[in-house]
Amino acid sequence: MTLVSATAAGLLAVRQPGFSFAWYALAVVGLLLAHAGNNLMNDLFDLEAGSDTWEYPRALYAPHPVLSGMISRRGLAAAAALVNLADAAILVVLRAARGWPVVAFALAGLFVSAAYTAPPLRLKKRGLGEPSVLLVWGPLMVGGTYYAATGRVSWSVIAASIPYALAPARTRTLPVVIGERPARVLTKGMMAGFYVSIVALVASGILPWPAVVGLLGVTRLVRVWNAFGRPKPDGPPPELPNYPVWPLWFAAGAFVHARRAGALFVLGLAIAAIFNIT
Repeated sequence: MTLVSATAAGLLAVRQPGFSFAWYALAVVGLLLAHAGNNLMNDLFDLEAGSDTWEYPRALYAPHPVLSGMISRRGLAAAAALVNLADAAILVVLRAARGWPVVAFALAGLFVSAAYTAPPLRLKKRGLGEPSVLLVWGPLMVGGTYYAATGRVSWSVIAASIPYALAPARTRTLPVVIGERPARVLTKGMMAGFYVSIVALVASGILPWPAVVGLLGVTRLVRVWNAFGRPKPDGPPPELPNYPVWPLWFAAGAFVHARRAGALFVLGLAIAAIFNIT
């Protein structure tokens, strides 16, 4: 997800005045480290808050670093601190090269990402997980990377970040607030918004017309929509006996759609960048 957002930013910026591949590449490394550090902190904060247990889905679909015995709590905290320290060093360099807005984008992303699981806000416990995903993987990542690459950013770039920001929508915290069925319907609407926003932004000239290649992702959307149209099954369906991430169901389907839609969207932007199409 992070690499797709960063790549989209680079393709939007590559033919703009002031584009620097060096600063762009450094920003991408910073984003990947930030994502890694955020995942480490999420595991640590959820463990400290008592959310992550052997019965919690997080420990069922993949090994939890502490609960599985891979590392101690202190080791996990040290790893998170080390990754964030490396990220801070990158931020210092980009601040010297591009100015304070880089810091503003970075700190905003750090705040939202940390507040996702960290007290006192714990956004995912308040039904705000999905808006957080949209904000971080859209305007903050794309806008911030574009600024690092070119030294400026515009509202049109922020608008261009919206399609992919809608694609990774996942039913994770909303069911707690509005119930499972309304959350499934809302998430389907957000995924459909990816396609609607591409059409609207291409028609308005904000995105280059080859971005419509992203519309081909609808072939995957149809299958994912079918899954979101029904309640979660009691277990992996017979046709998927080796389903690898159970008990995740809706989130896995949304990720599959986001991967296809995001790749096609980036392909369209790449075509536009290569042939200088607007």
